[in-house]
Amino acid sequence: MFEKLLCKFAPNAQLLRTWELKGGQSAQVTALEVMHDDGRRQKMVARLHGAVDLANNPNVAAVEFRLLQLLNVAGVATPAPIYLDTDCDIFPVPCLVIEFIDGQPEFAPDDVPNRVQQLAAQLANIHQVNCSAADMSFMPQQAASVAAKLRQRPAVLDESLHEGNIRDALAVIGPLPPRNAPAILHGDYWPGNVLWQHRQLVAVIDWEDAEFGDPLADLANSRLEVLWAFGREALQQFTDVYCAASTIDFTYLPYWDLYAALRPCSKIGNWGLDADAENAMRESHHWFIQQAFARLPF
Repeated sequence: MFEKLLCKFAPNAQLLRTWELKGGQSAQVTALEVMHDDGRRQKMVARLHGAVDLANNPNVAAVEFRLLQLLNVAGVATPAPIYLDTDCDIFPVPCLVIEFIDGQPEFAPDDVPNRVQQLAAQLANIHQVNCSAADMSFMPQQAASVAAKLRQRPAVLDESLHEGNIRDALAVIGPLPPRNAPAILHGDYWPGNVLWQHRQLVAVIDWEDAEFGDPLADLANSRLEVLWAFGREALQQFTDVYCAASTIDFTYLPYWDLYAALRPCSKIGNWGLDADAENAMRESHHWFIQQAFARLPF
């Protein structure tokens, strides 16, 4: 099948090998190595989005392709887009082909402050991509997804993570007037979606959850992820580095912290964690929402 795909955009290239890339949960990810007719070897990655992503956005592959084009031009550390196949005559879903980046996620580095500094600086860089001259209507709009999530209150709340209290507070506050210009949001910026090589951040991957909206939402979600991965001191460093690199208004960050805290509700128990790890994440989550409630400016 991948030989047929290759014929569409590199008909003179020879497919040397393929191998599955582990770790992707929302897409089938396969690496390809090809040899071009001039003898040059190239590695690339073919992504087939899964049912959940396609249900959320049937055009997710096209959105990701166009977004990667924009980000590469802006100099963000992302894989370059190579080809988008929407014919579905080879695979049952659209196929996105992107550059292969030689790097790995790292969840327990021995230089946490260095990694946190790079993570925060890269997120600020993403949010500062100049979109003023681009038509961003192709991007899912964050305001719509936030409104839908807050409107669709589950019949059974995850009270082990205080979901009821969080939703009640957000409902009372209601929709917030915008204080920041909309920006590109990764949507799932955590250590599992960042590749490292020789202690340097080389790529931010997996953009299927990307939206266009308030950068504080991305920051808040990443703050919770950094807390879970590296602890409270790292969370503070991450926030400080991001704030120093950004000129946005941070007034509503506690609100977005609470919104981010809804993400694991009714899901954390299905993440396959051992009991100690899950309990530690629950305790950190409780601390995270407490600090958000204490800092609400309303």
